[in-house]
Amino acid sequence: MKVVSCEMMRELDRRTIEGHVPGEVLIERAGEGVARIAREFVPVSRSWAYKILLVAGKGNNGGDAFVAARHLHGWGIDTEVILAADPGELKGDAQLHFSRMCESGVEWRTVQEEASWTELLPDYSGRPLVLVDGLLGTGVTGAARGVVAAAIQTVNVLGEHSPVVAIDVPSGLNADTGEASGATVVADVTVTMGFAKRGLLVPSAVGFVGCVEVVDIGIPASLTGNLESDIEIITAGDLSAVMGRRERDSHKGSYGHVLLLGGSPGYAGAIVLAARAALRSGAGLVTLLVPGSIADTVAGLVPEAMVNSGKETETGALARDSLREWKRDLKDFDAILIGPGLTTHRECLTLTEEVLAGSRVPLIVDADALNVCAKKTFLIKRATCPVVLTPHPGEMARLIGGKTVADVQGDRIGFARRVAAEAQAVVVLKGAGTLVVDRAKPVHINMTGNPGMATAGMGDVLGGLMAGLAAQGIDLWDAACAATYLHGLAGDRCVRSTSEISLCAGDVVEALPEVFRLLRDYCAITREG
Repeated sequence: MKVVSCEMMRELDRRTIEGHVPGEVLIERAGEGVARIAREFVPVSRSWAYKILLVAGKGNNGGDAFVAARHLHGWGIDTEVILAADPGELKGDAQLHFSRMCESGVEWRTVQEEASWTELLPDYSGRPLVLVDGLLGTGVTGAARGVVAAAIQTVNVLGEHSPVVAIDVPSGLNADTGEASGATVVADVTVTMGFAKRGLLVPSAVGFVGCVEVVDIGIPASLTGNLESDIEIITAGDLSAVMGRRERDSHKGSYGHVLLLGGSPGYAGAIVLAARAALRSGAGLVTLLVPGSIADTVAGLVPEAMVNSGKETETGALARDSLREWKRDLKDFDAILIGPGLTTHRECLTLTEEVLAGSRVPLIVDADALNVCAKKTFLIKRATCPVVLTPHPGEMARLIGGKTVADVQGDRIGFARRVAAEAQAVVVLKGAGTLVVDRAKPVHINMTGNPGMATAGMGDVLGGLMAGLAAQGIDLWDAACAATYLHGLAGDRCVRSTSEISLCAGDVVEALPEVFRLLRDYCAITREG
C-alpha cells in the first residue's frame, strides 16, 4: 500500500466527500476500525475486569474516538471518554458523533484544567486499562501545549502498564516528518486512516508509533490509482496471493518441498523453529539436512519433517561436502533455506557457496550463512537462482564490512538498497520497521510486530515461513513481504492476549494458524466489498 503525506490525505478526504461520501460516514468507518482493534486487547475471559479509556480532543480525531466509544459500549465493554476541551467547542462531524455517543449512554467527562489531569491518575489504579488516544490528528504541527500536553503526559503515565492505541497518529508526533517536538503519546499500535502517513514509518518515530494498522474508510480507487510513492507499507491487502483456494484433489506434493540446511550442537533449536514455521506455512513437504549428532534430537522435535544426517566437522557443524555425500539433487526441492544454527566454521562458507552455485530454486540466506559471506556479497551475486537475504542490523554490518550496527540503523534504507544492488538479491533488513528491498521496486516497510519479538529464534521462524511460502510457487518478492507481515502479525496476536515480556519464538509459530485464518477472512471481506 502506498504511503502519503498529510496534504495528500486531506485532498483525498476532500475529494471523497465531494463525491457524495459524507464526512460523518468517513468518521464512522474510522471509529469502528479503532474500536475493533482496541477490543483485541481485552481478553474475552476477563472482559468484565477491563475498562477502555478514550481520551479525546475537539477535532475529528475526537470524533473518531466518540464513534469508537459508542461501538465499544454497544459490545458490552466498560467504556469511558475524557474530553480535553469544552463540549461547546466541538463542531461539525465531531459534534454530531459526540451527541450520538451521549445518546448511546457512554460514560464521559470533561477535564479542561492542566492540573486536573494529574489528579485523575488515582481514579484508574487497581484495574486493567486499554487507552485510546484521540487528542490530536495529522493536521496539527508543533509541540502540544496546555491541557492537551497535560493529557498526553497522563496517557503516557497510565500507558506504562497499559496498552495504548493511537488514532491516526500518536498525539504530538508530526505525521509528515516523524518528529516529536514536545509531549508525545507512546503508542503500542497506531490505527491510521485510509493510507499510512510518511512520518509514521521513519526511524525516529518507531518508539512512538508501535505497529501500524491501516483502516479502509472507503477512499474510491479512482482517486488513488495515480498516487506515486517510493516507499510502501505492507498490508493484508498485499497478501492475496498467499490465500488461493486449495483444490479438493490436491496432495502433499501439490504445495511444494522445502529444504532446510543448518543446525549444530547447541543450536539445534534454530533449525527446529525454522522447520516448524515452514510446516505452518502450508508447504507440503519439509526436509532437513543437519549434522548427524543432532539428527535424532531434531527429528523428535519436528516429527512432521524428514530429517537427514549430514557429515559434520570436528566442531559438529555441517561439513563442506555434506551435500555431496547426501547425494540429493537441489533440483528436487522447490525452495531452500540455509543458515539457522549453521555456525561460522570455515567449512560452512564452502557449503554456502555450493548451495549458491547449485540451486535453481528460490534460496533464503539467513543467520550464519550470511555471516560466512561477510564482505563477500559478490558470492551472492553469482547465484544461479533468486535469492533473499534476511540480515538483522548486526549481520548487515558484517555483510558490508567496516560498518557498525549504529551505522546501519542510522541509514537502514540506504544500506538495504546498497546490498540489494551489490548482491542482486532481495534484502529483508529485520528490526522495528522491517524493510523489504529490491533494486526495481519501491522500498516496502512492515509495521507489524512488537518489542516482545526481540528474543532468540524469531529470525529462524521468519526464514522458515518465507521458505515455505516460496516453495508453494509464490513469487519470491511476494513471499518475502507476506512472511514478514504474517510473522509480525502473529507476534502481535500473541501479545494482545498475553504479554510482550513472556513472548517466545515458539509462540509465534503456534499463532500462525490464527493469522492465516484472519488473512482468509480479510480476503473474503475484500472480495465481497
